[in-house]
Parts: sequence; C-alpha cells; structure tokens
Amino acid sequence: MKKSKGKVNSTAEKEFVFEFRAGKHNCVLKVPLQFPVQENISDLHGRLMLLHKIPCYIENDLKTYLSNFIERETILDYDREAELSLQRLTTGDGDVNQLTNAWTRSYVETTLEHARPEEPCWDEDFADVYHELIHSPASDTLLNLEHNYFVSISELISERDMEIKKLQERQATEMDKVMHELGNTLSDQDVNAVASQHFDTQQVLENKWASELKQVTGIQKHEYQEWVISLHQDLQKSNSSQITEEIKVQPSQLLELEDSGARMFEEQPQLEESFTIHLGAQLKTMHNLRLVRADVLDFCKHRRHGSGGAKLRRLQTALSLYSSSLCGLVLLVDNRVNSYSGIKREFATVAKECTDFHFPFLEAQLDEVQQVLLYARAQRSSKQKEQPEIPRNGGDDKNKNVERNPSNILPGEFYISRHSNLSEVHVVFHLCVDDNVRSGNITARDPAIMGLRNILKVCCTHDITTVTVPLLLVHDMSEEMTIPWCLKRAELVFKCVKGFMMEMASWDGGISRTVQFLVPKKQENDPHILLIVPVSGRPHCTEEGGRSNSNSPHNPNKRSAYTAGLLECGSIESISEEMFYQLSNMLPQIFRVSSTLTLTSKH
Repeated sequence: MKKSKGKVNSTAEKEFVFEFRAGKHNCVLKVPLQFPVQENISDLHGRLMLLHKIPCYIENDLKTYLSNFIERETILDYDREAELSLQRLTTGDGDVNQLTNAWTRSYVETTLEHARPEEPCWDEDFADVYHELIHSPASDTLLNLEHNYFVSISELISERDMEIKKLQERQATEMDKVMHELGNTLSDQDVNAVASQHFDTQQVLENKWASELKQVTGIQKHEYQEWVISLHQDLQKSNSSQITEEIKVQPSQLLELEDSGARMFEEQPQLEESFTIHLGAQLKTMHNLRLVRADVLDFCKHRRHGSGGAKLRRLQTALSLYSSSLCGLVLLVDNRVNSYSGIKREFATVAKECTDFHFPFLEAQLDEVQQVLLYARAQRSSKQKEQPEIPRNGGDDKNKNVERNPSNILPGEFYISRHSNLSEVHVVFHLCVDDNVRSGNITARDPAIMGLRNILKVCCTHDITTVTVPLLLVHDMSEEMTIPWCLKRAELVFKCVKGFMMEMASWDGGISRTVQFLVPKKQENDPHILLIVPVSGRPHCTEEGGRSNSNSPHNPNKRSAYTAGLLECGSIESISEEMFYQLSNMLPQIFRVSSTLTLTSKH
C-alpha cells in the first residue's frame, strides 16, 4: 500500500532502541520520538551522532536502522487509523456519502483520464482562423478591410482634433478679452472662473470624443471578427472557386489610395546600415544587425496614403502575428504606468489610430499591468517583513520610492504590451529609465543596461526574433549630448548587447536573430537648425544646410575645430549624417562582421 502524505490525527511517543558494540562494551541508544515524525531523517540522524558521540563506523548502520524504524512505525499508525475509520463506518458513526464524494473528487482531480477537456477559447479559435486566412488568397481582402477601418478612424480623429482646436482658439480669444479687462471691470476671481469653465468645457468635449472612439473601435472589432469567422466557415463548407474569385475580384482600395497620394506622401529616405555577424567561440551563431536613424514611432505608424512598401510591411506584420518570428520594440518611459504624458502619450495616440482586432486595447493592458504590479509589490513587501533587513548600498532611495507610490516601477523594470495594429511591431517593451541615462557616467551595471539584458532574455524565451533598441538610451537629443558623449554611450551599449547576445546561445540554443540599433531622427516637416558647439565660446546657430553668416568667426566647414560636430535641433533633434557614419564605423570594430570572399579564376 502506498503511503499517504496526510497527517495522522493522533500523536504518540515511541522509544527508538539501537544496540551496538564499541570495543568490549555493548552499548544501547534509547531516544523517544514523537509520531508522526515531522523532521527530516538525515537531520535527526546527524543530531543523534553528534549529541551521543556515537562512533563513526556505525554511522550507516544507525541511519538504516532509524529509517526502517520510522517507516515501520508510521505504517502501523496509518493502519491503526484505517482500522478505526472502518470501525466507525460499520457502526454508523461516519457519513458514507461524504466520504465517497471526497474520495471521488480526489481521484478525479489527480487522474489525467478523468480531467475535463479544456473549454474552447474564443481568442485561440479566432487566432487559428486568422492565421489560416492570412496565408490564403483572402489575405489581400483582410488587409483592405483593415485599411478601410483605419481610414475611418483616422477621419474621426481628424474631426476630433479640428473641433478641439477650434474650441481652444475660441477660448484663447475669450481669455485675451478677460485679461484685457482685468483690473478694470473684472477681478482675479473672474479670471479663475473663466479658466475653470474653459477647462470643464474642454474636458467634456474630450470625454465625448473618447467615448465615441471607444464605441466605434468596439463595433469595428466585433464586425471584423464576425466577418473573419463567417468567411472561414464559408470556405470550409464550399471548395468551389466562386468564393475565391469573389475574394480576388474585389477592388483594392488601398492600391488606389497609394497611386493617388504616392507623390504627396512619399516616404522620406532614412539612414541605415546592415551587418551580418557571427558570435560564439566554437558553435558560431549568425545574427543580423541594423543601424537605423529614425523616429521610434515610425515603426508603429501606419500611413493613410502610403507607398507599396507600407502595404508590404503591413502584410509581413500580419503574416508573422501568430508565428515564432515576432518583432519587438524597446520604448523608454518614466516610472508611471499610464499614457498621459511624453512618449507614452504619443505612443497611445498612434495605437488608437488603428483598431486592434486581436488583443485588448492599450488602456486595458495598462490597467492589468497596474493590478499585477500592486500585487507583486504587496508580495515583495510581505516577504521583506518576514526576512531580516540586509543593508544594501543605494537601495534606500528605491525602497522609499516604492513605499511612496507602490504603483510606480523602478528604473530597469519594464512591462509589455501586445499589439496587432502597429506597422512593424508586435510587442512593445516599456523600459523604465530615469534622468541618469542623460548623464555620461553610466556603467554596464546601470539599471537601464540590465533592463536591456532582461528584455533580450524575454525575446529568447518568447519567440521574438527581431528587436529594436535605442542605441543611445534616449529618444531625442539635447545640447549636452556631444560627439564624445554619443561615441561613449554607443560603445557601451554595443559591448553590452554583444555580451547579452552571446548569452543567448545558452538561453535559446543559438537561434539567428535581428537586432536594430535606433538613433534619433527629427520628425517630418519640423523646422530645424544646425547647432555648432566650438571648443571655446558659446553655441551659435546657422541656417538649415550648414550655410552660416559670412561675417561669423566660426566656419562650419572646419569640422576639426569642433568637439560636438553637427546636431539638428528643433522640436526633436537628431544625429547628423557624419555622426551616424561614425557610429556605423564603430560597430564592425566591436562585433565580428562576416567578410565576403571573392573567388577569381586562375589563368
């Protein structure tokens, strides 16, 4: 009979007797033991050897005898309890139905053949159906339908922005009149009342449009999923070519829009360099590296009037949505899990421009992250209370920050959001960084660097084969970021990522991956000037294109006289071409780039 792991209700003390011979003396060891024995047998055996000074040559005999004694007496106790239970059943003291139900429930829960089959999940079924259709002739129809939905949402957002802009202009005019009358017929309280009224009116308008957008996107998601399921059912029922021809004959509105607006919305050329590298000492793994100058949100935005490349990217993203070749993006955010300010607000705006037909909306995902974060903080704080405090260098500020607001994350921590409505990205890693990343003294142990390591580890364990990383750990440039600063930061990130990629071989077995290093780029149609920082003297500005005033003592053509070089500044600043190619020349010096072999015929 197999021993049960349950506890015996009654406890009893039994005496353990062990006889052994030490030289000419016959010794007897008597130890009282409480049954059932809760402690480890090896620990009990060690204490007996130490306390009673038992010779080492009988150590194994004592352990064997002790184990047999405990096992024998425990089985006897279980048998005694079983006999008493059976006697209670025969005398009618126990509830037979209750016992049989408990035994049946335990047997069913622990036996695989009696386990309930998993209930069908709508999300999994829809994912299978979509994956099958997107790899069929119906893929073009699916993309056209998604684009039509995207255009309708874009038009709705344009109407919202126009109405909000008109309201702000009207309120600005009213506020100017009020400020003009301040001190004459109006007081400070009147100004505050008008400002409060303007704020309430703007909030009501924004809430109205937010509710309408949420309703429209919900309707689009429901209609799209129902249409995909019905189309798949029709294709399953009928194998005739009528449905296939109907799918193929539908006009491609996306192509028409591309042809009509290709010139007007032609994509701006971006700087990029590609490299093929090999990592590893004995077992080498090939990886692809790309150095790209672009805005981080360019990988997320869909173009309403895009070129043919935009449709190809949309198709590639859809084909790999439910595959083992996902694409990820690292987005640098602050410590608050929301989408109210900064790059988070811009990303949320881009995510709302197109309906996500497969995953929850961004707000719902962020709410779930906040709940998980609060639960994790509560679990961590409870464990820290149970364990004695260990002083750590630099840990006091972090603990105070968590105690002040447990819903905030720490630098180096990140949360993940899933998307099917972005241009080239399926997964976004929201990495928390602080102002320390803008300084020039961070090391390989900085929380931001360690966060990149953890992100790459998640990529290896969750089939994310392409990941985009901000090379300088910033999304925009500032005046203090000189050429030495950029080169030092790029070298640090290159070397750290190289080390992390070499660790990938132990994480995933050496799968080829693509890592894109992103450097900042100004947004389109942003006015910009060139900032030149001399060795001595204050910065001065020139017109776009590098043409400075002839009377200026500083000539931008003499680049050797400047430490900072050229930075395009404005609302969003960017790396100059000269700086980009310096970073491009640095990469082959750190990574082992594959060299081409030219074969020539010998005459």
